[in-house]
Amino acid sequence: MWVLIFGGIALGGLIMVISYAVWLYHKASDLWSEIEMLGTRADELGALLEQLAPMPEIGEAESPAGRG
Repeated sequence: MWVLIFGGIALGGLIMVISYAVWLYHKASDLWSEIEMLGTRADELGALLEQLAPMPEIGEAESPAGRG
């Protein structure tokens, strides 16, 4: 009788460990997907920032003929 009780407890524990492992695998897969998306967004941001031109300073924007 005790063997069946402890066997049932062990079987339940095994099922819980397997279920947790499957859940953890799915969470890790989701996390990896989000990390890849973050890398993609960082590349897109870098491409956008490369398109920006620096603004000239106020002194450089005036022509020499306009002074005086």
